[in-house]
Amino acid sequence: MLNLSPTSNKFGQKLSKLNKIEFFEKKFFSFLFGAIIFLVFFNFLFFSPPSDFLVGTIINIEEGSSLRSISKDLKMNNIIRSRVTFETFVIIFGGEKYIASGDYLFENKASVFEVARRVSTGERHLAPVKVTIPEGFNVSDISKVFVLKLPNFNEETFLLEAGVKEGYLFPDTYFFFTTDNEKDVLSVMSNNYERKILPLRSKIISIGKTENEIITMASLIEEESKGDIDRKLISGILWKRLSIGMPLQVDAEPSTYKTKGLPKYPISNPGIKSIEAAIYPEISNYLYYLHDKEGNIHFAKTFVEHKINKLKYLK
Repeated sequence: MLNLSPTSNKFGQKLSKLNKIEFFEKKFFSFLFGAIIFLVFFNFLFFSPPSDFLVGTIINIEEGSSLRSISKDLKMNNIIRSRVTFETFVIIFGGEKYIASGDYLFENKASVFEVARRVSTGERHLAPVKVTIPEGFNVSDISKVFVLKLPNFNEETFLLEAGVKEGYLFPDTYFFFTTDNEKDVLSVMSNNYERKILPLRSKIISIGKTENEIITMASLIEEESKGDIDRKLISGILWKRLSIGMPLQVDAEPSTYKTKGLPKYPISNPGIKSIEAAIYPEISNYLYYLHDKEGNIHFAKTFVEHKINKLKYLK
């Protein structure tokens, strides 16, 4: 029988401990290496942008789109690798109710986290185009402005669809994206009109007028006035002419010299001040007015006085 000395036993125990440490170190480093490989693979598979990500892609997210349809569209356009990862991040950011509709420009490759964050916060990366539509522009004037500003704006389609909206496309300063088209313009301008007219509708009803009558009158006032001072007085004169059965005789609409009453529809798109002037006319004894060459207005109570003003200020 072999007897080991105490020294030999201690050496064996140390060797055993070293072997165990070496074993666990190998296991640890193997696990660490495997974890790193897994994380790299997982990141590549689920987080990194696809290799065929097309820089410069513009994705349109329509209003009311579901999260699943959005992730499907992004996947089909090679913006994300994993729909599940994208949808998970969107839910973390607040869910599909926070997704902002519109066009999104992906000018650089983006991780799925970044894509989810952007659509959840409305970060489109598209520089807006500033467009100002002056008061009194008709749909033809408006189309000429937008056709120069928006590459996707179809003038012919706009004129066909906007004809029935004459008077109801609110003149204002707008910001559009270069990808917007004529339908976007119609929607934005119509919605703006609704916001502006809403507080005034109860007053229109209370004075016994229709909205079309007010907007039509406002469009005439917009064309006839040269400034804020004129509007309400001109409004009072035009409403008075209507009340006594006199033709409106407005230069901007030649038919008003022959036909009594308001034109059937607005002749242009009036601003809020002309709309308010149509609702709140200033009553006076005047029945006639004209503007001199400097744009100053001159009123007259009778046609004789009006003829004198013509000789005095327009010669």
